[in-house]
Amino acid sequence: MHQHSMDTWRHDHTFGQDRPRTGERRTLLVLLLTAATMVVEIGAGLAFGSVALLADGLHMGSHAAALGISAFAYAYARRHAADPRFAFGTGKVNALAGYTGAVLLAAFALAMVWESVARLVNPVPIAFGWAIAVAVVGLAVNAASVLILGVHDHGHDHGHHHGHHGHEEHDHGHHQGHDDRDHGDHEHHDHEHQGHGHDLNLRSAYLHVLADALTSVLAVAALLAGLFLGAWWMDPLMGLVGAALVTHWSWGLLRDTSRILLDHQAPEPVLRGVREAVEGVGDNRLYDLHVWSVAPGVYAAALGVVTHTPRPPEHYKALIPAELGVAHVTVEVQECREAPVLHGQAA
Repeated sequence: MHQHSMDTWRHDHTFGQDRPRTGERRTLLVLLLTAATMVVEIGAGLAFGSVALLADGLHMGSHAAALGISAFAYAYARRHAADPRFAFGTGKVNALAGYTGAVLLAAFALAMVWESVARLVNPVPIAFGWAIAVAVVGLAVNAASVLILGVHDHGHDHGHHHGHHGHEEHDHGHHQGHDDRDHGDHEHHDHEHQGHGHDLNLRSAYLHVLADALTSVLAVAALLAGLFLGAWWMDPLMGLVGAALVTHWSWGLLRDTSRILLDHQAPEPVLRGVREAVEGVGDNRLYDLHVWSVAPGVYAAALGVVTHTPRPPEHYKALIPAELGVAHVTVEVQECREAPVLHGQAA
């Protein structure tokens, strides 16, 4: 077979990861804002001898590092999207960055617990004026960051970039009378769901700034209570409350990212949609079905179809609705040799 003929069957596996995502720009902006605030607070803390300012500046530094990981992941996935070393592209870099961010969130919560318990056991004098000022500045920066990352409901911009159509015709189909070859028309379905539910890297960055904003809100409330009511214990107590909420967010992110990294089956609505689409035509039955995530909102599928009337693999791929986001499909077709069961006849 000529090289030109082979080229017509080949296709890429970038799944839209070669294009800049909206979350990348927003994360970079928040990273720059957080880093600038960190530099100002550390500089002011050293200049004015304020431990509170210095501590908050270092705290900002920890979140700048987490945001840096998210920003790096976006750039890495985009630049290496077509690298053949990645069998299904770089879509899972997104989940890996989200998982790393979740681990850092858990470490942040543990540090909050440690510090809060230490303050409860051994109370220290609190300079309420400075502490409140620092908390308010931190809250303002974090509120701006939350608004930037939370545009369109945490990034729920389901950008369906249908510049190309539905499915990669990747036919590893053992079909009667058909060779094991690619029936591809090179049309890719770049089903780019960018969102809190799909873009786990953006979700990680969002949770980091949200955790910081929550800490600032609780700190302001606790410090005001300490200043006007003498309730010094409110400060460490709010630290424990914040740690509990951050732990909850971290666990949810760890659960969702680990499922993708371990090739967990796609969500039930996607699985059900594929099964109903294929089995809803003729006497088709799926004896094997695997659907897994290869990029945010993009899935690959391996189908095993058994039927009395085999059709070419591309027929079964065309049955799958494009809105399910199944961009890469491999089909194996087997002919059922048993006599079909007539309507009303006992099995």
